[in-house]
Amino acid sequence: MSRRSREAAVAEFNNLISQSDRLKNVRRFSAEHSEWLMKTLSLLEDIFGRQSRYYRSITSLQWQRTGSMLVGGLMDPFLDIGESIEYKHHEAYKQQLDTAKGILKAALADIEQSENIDDLYEGRNTPPETSLIVKVINLAEHKLRKVIRDTPAREKDVQDAYENLLIGADIPYSRESEHIEYSSKTYIPDFVIEMIDLAIDMKLCSRDGREKEIISEINDDIMAYQTKHANLLFLVYDVGFIRDVDRFVGAFRENEHVIVRAIKH
Repeated sequence: MSRRSREAAVAEFNNLISQSDRLKNVRRFSAEHSEWLMKTLSLLEDIFGRQSRYYRSITSLQWQRTGSMLVGGLMDPFLDIGESIEYKHHEAYKQQLDTAKGILKAALADIEQSENIDDLYEGRNTPPETSLIVKVINLAEHKLRKVIRDTPAREKDVQDAYENLLIGADIPYSRESEHIEYSSKTYIPDFVIEMIDLAIDMKLCSRDGREKEIISEINDDIMAYQTKHANLLFLVYDVGFIRDVDRFVGAFRENEHVIVRAIKH
């Protein structure tokens, strides 16, 4: 059931549509653009769900030019190549804002024509999918330590071990195949299980001071991964440097779509 009334949803959509024009005057992934994008995704998730065509259409936008581009030469008005590239990215960003505006207008029309706003939601939290998420977590909590005999020196060692568990459990996945552009950076989840819309990232806590770094990394990853996936799982393999696991994990409990687990070596 949506947390918003029809009237509130209509007002929010109109506000976001209006803001999309003004965003053309600011840089992509600026504070204003990031705030607008988060509000847009939150609204679409609440009304239509993450599996709706509206939500997925917005998350598919890259907010930049993709593919090859020609810069320099007599026809290029910019002397600096960096400025020329950024100009082309900004032009693509403005075009995609127009696309987003059209998507939001279509979503608004659906709301205005619907008899019951709750009927618009395309949910995916079915029992089989919930069961698979639990299975994926249990593999890490109950099996991962058993297959790592020596103290791992690299995150790749932990990733390889967990991949073997996924293969053994016959769970379809992709590894490091997805690139998410967010706030001028590229984020790559270690694993993606598409059938439950789950991104998995693994961290290795293997030295003093690494715990604080991991917390910061997870917070950054959450912002990026949530633009693409409904569910996020962070698995932290600790070789003895996280003193209070409950406190560490508890820092992320406020977000119901984010699961953090610490596995002791």
